[in-house]
Amino acid sequence: MLDTEPDLSTRLFSPIDFTHGAVAAVSGGSDSTALLLLLKQHLDRTASSAKLLAVTIDHGLRQGSAAEAQAVARLCAERGIAHRTLTWSGRKPSTGLPAAAREARYHLLAEAARAEGVGLIVTGHTADDQAETVLMRHARGREFADMAGRGLAGMAPATLYDWREWIVRPLLGMRRSALRDFLRHEHVGWADDPTNIDEAFERPRMRAALAGESAGHMENALLLAGQAAVERRLLGASAADLIHRFASQPCTGLVRLDPAMLTADDDRAAVYALRILLATAGGVAFLPDQARSDALLGRLKAGFLCATLSRTVVDFRRTGVFLRREARGLPPAATAVDNTIWDGRRHITLNDRSGTLLIAPLGATAARRLAIDHGETPASLMRAAMAAEPTLRQALENPGSPAFAARPVVSPFSRFLPSFDLAPARAVAELIGASPLPASPLGGHSAD
Repeated sequence: MLDTEPDLSTRLFSPIDFTHGAVAAVSGGSDSTALLLLLKQHLDRTASSAKLLAVTIDHGLRQGSAAEAQAVARLCAERGIAHRTLTWSGRKPSTGLPAAAREARYHLLAEAARAEGVGLIVTGHTADDQAETVLMRHARGREFADMAGRGLAGMAPATLYDWREWIVRPLLGMRRSALRDFLRHEHVGWADDPTNIDEAFERPRMRAALAGESAGHMENALLLAGQAAVERRLLGASAADLIHRFASQPCTGLVRLDPAMLTADDDRAAVYALRILLATAGGVAFLPDQARSDALLGRLKAGFLCATLSRTVVDFRRTGVFLRREARGLPPAATAVDNTIWDGRRHITLNDRSGTLLIAPLGATAARRLAIDHGETPASLMRAAMAAEPTLRQALENPGSPAFAARPVVSPFSRFLPSFDLAPARAVAELIGASPLPASPLGGHSAD
């Protein structure tokens, strides 16, 4: 059952670890304003020394946004809450504006959190937002199979952003109407963003449709989300188990799957594990198409093959099924930039920034000169994988050139990792040597 009144006890926030403080995203709307006041009350009662910073993002997309940010700043000053307004500057896209604005918002919130030494961002997403998200994805699922499966879980209670900051949504069980009742009780007003009713955008159209439906329609959507979330966590746990049992890394950039995985009697989990590994090996942000992945598993079960999907070569040999980045479409030589992701696969850290360095794929010619202890893995596959790894162009000409570090990343989850998918993300990170996941701030949450 949904809450019908705001809970002023610690129930909303008690599962969250605020030891290192929090950044609260506050637009000035009812949801985020209620979040801020409820969170302030909780911290005053339970952790008065915890740092709390309210951040308002002014997207600069309409008149009145600056005034709304100023109103939030005044409220924060009245309540003794630190506040910052950050502006989304630069050109705005002509299409895909909501998605671009969302990406900019999270980027700015993460920057603010890092500047404060805080690894936790709290947002005011509600049960209403969750129902809208699920129904939008259900509608898209008629065209995209994955939206009708994994996507129906809706928004996760926590999401890891950039493998660093946790975004937590403690109000997903609260109705917007209850939060507004709380604000009225507190004699606090809020701003209504006109874009929230502009039916030129998908979410306002869904919001208007839900308003015309019975309360049971929203309840059903949230029930669907809860069931899908459980199924997604279970599927992820099964996929993680298969990765632990059957996947290994003979060398950097090359993943080996034991053929026994093809007969593990859990095709759904095997396909899910395969999709995550394909996206990771190929350095792509999205999992490969469900139908094509299903077909690939069927072909692998039928016998040896060599195929390409999601920039990844799948090579079934006598000694195993091998995955590696294909040679086509590798980045050209370019100036190496510290703290960036190269080819969607490697996080680059420069150990010397004294001069301009060029980074490029090692290449087949240089790979052939490598001395490789390949064991049972075909040396040709190891060299092909190493040829796609980054190197400094100067290092090829001058072995004394400054070194750099290229750490693998779990490509499909490197930007946004929902807590539903923690188990497979952790399994792949351990497999390829990616950075360990930071601890979840949800102490009582069993995400994996």
